[in-house]
Amino acid sequence: MRYARVGTSVGGVAARMAGTRLFGTGAKQGDAAALAAALGGLKGPIMKVAQLMATIPDALPPEYAKELATLQNQAPPMGWAFVKRRMMAELGPDWMARFLSFDKEPAAAASLGQVHRARALDGTSLAVKLQYPDMQSAVEADLKQLGLLLAIHRRMDPAIDTTEIAEEIGARVREELDYKREAAHAGLYAAMLAQAPMVRVPRVHPDLSTGRLLTLDWLEGRRLLDFVDHSLEERNAIARAMFAAWWRPFSRFGVIHGDPHLGNYTVFEEAGQPAGINLLDYGCIRIFPPSFVGGVVDLYRGLQRGEDARIVHAYETWGFRGLTRELIDVLNIWARFIYGPLLDDRVRTIADGVAPGEYGRREAFTVHRALKEQGPVRVPREFVFMDRAAIGLGGVFLHLKAELNFHTLFEEAIADFSTSSVAARQGAALVEAGLR
Repeated sequence: MRYARVGTSVGGVAARMAGTRLFGTGAKQGDAAALAAALGGLKGPIMKVAQLMATIPDALPPEYAKELATLQNQAPPMGWAFVKRRMMAELGPDWMARFLSFDKEPAAAASLGQVHRARALDGTSLAVKLQYPDMQSAVEADLKQLGLLLAIHRRMDPAIDTTEIAEEIGARVREELDYKREAAHAGLYAAMLAQAPMVRVPRVHPDLSTGRLLTLDWLEGRRLLDFVDHSLEERNAIARAMFAAWWRPFSRFGVIHGDPHLGNYTVFEEAGQPAGINLLDYGCIRIFPPSFVGGVVDLYRGLQRGEDARIVHAYETWGFRGLTRELIDVLNIWARFIYGPLLDDRVRTIADGVAPGEYGRREAFTVHRALKEQGPVRVPREFVFMDRAAIGLGGVFLHLKAELNFHTLFEEAIADFSTSSVAARQGAALVEAGLR
């Protein structure tokens, strides 16, 4: 039934897109609004996939990205009858006896599951995450329909080959269904950020967790957006914590949090002042080969020192193929945008005068237009979430109106960098977390 509903909605928009192309009506904005309306009525995994696509530069035409970015990640919650069935299936008929208390109403409901507040027998506050029923089949149906839509897009606008983008998104969304893996990710982050007190990671409760049920400590905090009108000093403190939460795991362990959604962070306070961030969700985590991290550092140093050979080596390390001088120049437009604040040794905002939702869109459009003359370019799948997360992180800094020396912070993050040390730290951390 879901396959038919998704197929009908996406298929109708696809037919409209094809008609627009055939008859040259140019009604892209109307097509984009129709797609957003169709997907917005479906909820579930397709909403999450659509939001992911909207935040990956050049995965979709600008009109579509803008419309899909407006989709909300809130889904109608499942009722108490579902909760009781799921909890009984996961923990047994006496599941209620394993909690001191358990809230019937969910604290949050998203695309793949919902979260309930509870209290452990020892009084610890808990966040209990339950996966909705039949999510695996729903995800497969939704991904297949999205693949059809992207295939049509590739034929109409071949500057970017989205094949590997679709494969990467599919792999990450499928991983999000595995709550045992998410529990291991939380353990991995606890180890990677053990020396970063400004970032808190919730503790996993294995005895209250399964493949479709994840129980973590409930971390008290306030929404990040509650602090946008606080003092610059306080906003900068939160931004530094965000920088550490993202760049420390990547530069030292080759791991990124691939979903920099504002709802995945809260701010904890000490003595009435913001002291750091709580990192809440560990479903969308990307583990990179150490060589990929080396490529990031090589591109940074290459741009910093004007070393063209090092820049080309970085792109090739990431998986770009068939590089010409013209294509390298186009890729450098995007690279200089992403690395600009890191190269600029001064206190500054991440991007002056840019709205958080527009961060990166102008540069992406410029690159896309240039690639039409050079393409098609296949974006390596490992590059997808790195790019997306960098844009999302920049959007957070814009929301906070932070003013920092990003160059100094980045240089500290990559001090004494080597791919061999990343490989050693990553290997040990993955073994400890049970991911290898």
